[in-house]
Amino acid sequence: MPSFDIVSELEMFEIAHAVNNTSKEIATRFDFRGSEASIELKEKNHEIQLSATSDFQVDQLRAMLEAHLIKRRIDPQVMEIKDMQASGRRMLQTITLKDGLDQESAKKIVKLIKEEGLKVQASIQGDKVRVSDKKKDSLQAVMALLREHSFGLPLQFNNFKD
Repeated sequence: MPSFDIVSELEMFEIAHAVNNTSKEIATRFDFRGSEASIELKEKNHEIQLSATSDFQVDQLRAMLEAHLIKRRIDPQVMEIKDMQASGRRMLQTITLKDGLDQESAKKIVKLIKEEGLKVQASIQGDKVRVSDKKKDSLQAVMALLREHSFGLPLQFNNFKD
């Protein structure tokens, strides 16, 4: 029986490249000369720390990071942006990276599939949703449906079995 999995996975090496490219751009940009702007990836915590002397510069850092993520084909929806905090003369902002499909999002996906009246089997299996049916066309209809909706995190379709 044909099936596929719906997942939301991070490619940490691509995120690390985007952070490094943003760091290099900080060093070359004229508006960051002489300022102590920095960006740091904390892989274990799935966090990115932005630091600059003003909130405007932190916003610029975040915009540069988003541009580099998009160039690396990573959806900016993986970022959960926290509020800025003042720390002495510096402004800090933490960005948490969403990894995996949480139970609430998985339930929303299954509910949407059932509400559309598609005759497929959708089951939550840990941090993924497995969709199966006798016809490949039904599975492709589910993929098209999910691409049209936004769940606040990027979705990937993998493990397609015939």
